[in-house]
Amino acid sequence: MRRSGVLLLAAFPVIATAVYFVLPSSDAPDAPAAPPAATAQAAREDAKDRAEQERKADDAVIAGLPPGLAAPAKKELAQQLVASAEHSTTDWRTTYGTIEDRGDGCGYTAGIIGFCTGTHDLLTLVERYTEAHPDNGLAPYLPALREVDGSESHDGLDPGFTAAWAAEAEVPAFREAQEEERDRIYFDPAVRLAKLDGLGTLGQFVYYDAMVFHGPDTDAGGFYALRERTLEQEKTPAAGGSETAYLNAFLDVRREAMPTRAPDHDTSRVDTAQRRFLRDGNLDLDTPLVWQVYGDGYRLP
Repeated sequence: MRRSGVLLLAAFPVIATAVYFVLPSSDAPDAPAAPPAATAQAAREDAKDRAEQERKADDAVIAGLPPGLAAPAKKELAQQLVASAEHSTTDWRTTYGTIEDRGDGCGYTAGIIGFCTGTHDLLTLVERYTEAHPDNGLAPYLPALREVDGSESHDGLDPGFTAAWAAEAEVPAFREAQEEERDRIYFDPAVRLAKLDGLGTLGQFVYYDAMVFHGPDTDAGGFYALRERTLEQEKTPAAGGSETAYLNAFLDVRREAMPTRAPDHDTSRVDTAQRRFLRDGNLDLDTPLVWQVYGDGYRLP
């Protein structure tokens, strides 16, 4: 997960059919005045809660929908697409043991989804893994991981942590733990909320990749704030809006936010990948797929 940037946002939630959030356009003549920041934060917290937790009304809606990105073949495709941006490969199963400091303020970035020592998700992964496997090779680093959480510091981690991570990544249980944590924090909430917003398979991937990059956070730069900002411009398909228009607006908001984390960061994972699929009208994310990230070309048959 990447540290969020800074965006000053406000949003006004309206709940329709017990599950959807709609925000009137600020340009509409009858649009209400922007509410205080606390209201916007509450809206984001509610959206996050709905995405992460089971609710009977939401579950009933989702149960009647196609599997979308959760279908095994599509989920595999999603991991390949994310890996092309996170690791410059589509062979995501070769990345369990990767670990490096990318100089982006997040400390060490490691594993299949880019868990970071500075953004809490790597710490959570190791804590949960250690509960199930107390004698693992990363457990001795938990005090240091707690100490550096929220910073780019390596204090207490060097020189042995990177080697310990690579070694533990050879253990099948740790590989499974990485996948479970990826799904719990990023994939499942993203797909769930995208379905509630009425988005198809491409839209579900757009949410997933944004959650990975910006973090599943409710602060001003996290995924849920980007979604609220999009709702100021377009309705979700679930609220009667155009799916293409909504996704274009979301990608615009996301692209604007990406440099706030790293001013020189390449936005090609949006520009020449997701935007390309959307421009082609590939809302079902059907193969073959052709895209570019960071100047490298990829094709999945």
